[in-house]
Amino acid sequence: MGIFGRKDNTPETSAAPAGNGLAALTGDYTIDPAHTSIGFTARHAMVTNVKGSFTEFTGALHLDGDNPAKSTATLDVVMDSIDTGNADRDTHLKSADFFKTDEFPTMTFRSTGAESLGGDDYRITGDLSILGVTRPITIDLEFNGAATDPFGNQRVGFEGKAELLRSEWGLTWNAALETGGVLISDKIKLNFDVSAIKNA
Repeated sequence: MGIFGRKDNTPETSAAPAGNGLAALTGDYTIDPAHTSIGFTARHAMVTNVKGSFTEFTGALHLDGDNPAKSTATLDVVMDSIDTGNADRDTHLKSADFFKTDEFPTMTFRSTGAESLGGDDYRITGDLSILGVTRPITIDLEFNGAATDPFGNQRVGFEGKAELLRSEWGLTWNAALETGGVLISDKIKLNFDVSAIKNA
């Protein structure tokens, strides 16, 4: 069972058969920030990785079990919530050298499509906006399942990962190293661990 359904030879207009487990997931969901993490990793000084996360965000899913192509995902991230475990580095990341959070306080994602890769693996495409620049991004997902928690909330969960080149969004600040190379990699790895609650 998966969130977005699997590709087969059935026309998209066909309804899901009665009793289909996916159909039971149809509805609107709100991402639960208390049980969700949005992280990133960047190569530093060519020798190690620096990891960070965003601690404030809101998001929503619409899952359509009968027509998975109509499923959508949105995410709005507060850029001032960036946390790399180092206050000076976080201040620099919020500055005009990087995210310019005074001018661009929010990073957004809006999905544009989804496909099955087989099993519980899926791929979402969408538009990521940073610094006023909007470019497409691809996120690979693994569906972790659906359950009702002890408080009666119906939840779905999944893990995701993506890679991007920060320069494509205008994030070009860097410093050369005496030994060659640069201080911060252009490639950034993103990772997501998401729990979403079905709206009443």
